[in-house]
Amino acid sequence: MSDNKAQVPVPAQQDIHSETSVQKVEMAGSFSHDEPSSSADLGPSEEEERAQLAWSRFRATCQDAFSEFFGTFVLLLFGDGVVAQVVLSGGEAGNYQSISWGWGLGVMLGVYVGGKSGGHLNPAVTFANCIFRGHPWRKFPVYALAQILGAMAASAVVYGNYKSAIDQFEGGPDIRTVGGETSTAGIFCTYPQPFMTRTGMFFSEFVASTILQFVIYAMADPGNIGAGPFMPLGLFFLIFGIGACFGWETGYAINLARDFGPRLVSYMLGYGHEVWSTGGYYFWIPMVAPFFGCTFGGFLYDVFLYEGKSPINTPMMGLQRLFQPRRSVWSNTYAKSSV
Repeated sequence: MSDNKAQVPVPAQQDIHSETSVQKVEMAGSFSHDEPSSSADLGPSEEEERAQLAWSRFRATCQDAFSEFFGTFVLLLFGDGVVAQVVLSGGEAGNYQSISWGWGLGVMLGVYVGGKSGGHLNPAVTFANCIFRGHPWRKFPVYALAQILGAMAASAVVYGNYKSAIDQFEGGPDIRTVGGETSTAGIFCTYPQPFMTRTGMFFSEFVASTILQFVIYAMADPGNIGAGPFMPLGLFFLIFGIGACFGWETGYAINLARDFGPRLVSYMLGYGHEVWSTGGYYFWIPMVAPFFGCTFGGFLYDVFLYEGKSPINTPMMGLQRLFQPRRSVWSNTYAKSSV
């Protein structure tokens, strides 16, 4: 759910998994994250030995994917976990505000875990960063897939942890329902209130996603007050605020990975076709609306407040690119030949 992610020059030792000409966009704040131990800290023999470790090379190559996977994993552990506790206890172990706190904590801790990749934790946030902050487009599918898989893994863990309570709440080990008073499908993904229209559903997710990206860029803008090293804490209050003020109607998914991944897991666990059809096939809205909302939120911030490097701060607000479908124009990592 998470980004400006101030841009930080990539250290030379990280070139194995980052373009040297591209600055990493960080949701974790305007500070860079150093590796626990750099090659400068190792003696020659240790460095040699480390270079020969296949797993070290593989980890370096896939570090962004691992970072987004585990960051989103932690986000969903706390998010789905708090919903499970509130629902299965019948409100005795928490209430709606508890859910808002839980999701806020999940985002904060997830960003701490996923800080090496920028802590996006949300495909729509990654998409906005590709448009406005120079995040490499080639990394978008890697980030998105890692985020979805992390969410799926976490929801499966939550299900395993609460399976006995789910059996009791639903009325039996083979009963899994959607939309009833004893249904537990809402632990894993969002469902709209029954009075919501299709337009209202989309607009609710759009507005919440717009707020998300607009405030993320504000907190990560070095030209503004900025959150700096307190970015994860700022995100905690941002997510809590969105949930407390805009979350009731649709459950404030604002994140394809957070909703689609656990929804797919719940379908695999036996909740049935209703996970897709409930709410007039609502499932596609939290998959699509966050991309529109986060893009619009980033656009608003850059048009009216941001003075740094952005397509908005170029002639015609970068719209001329729409008529120049070339890699040299659209790629965030393309380096023109000096010849």
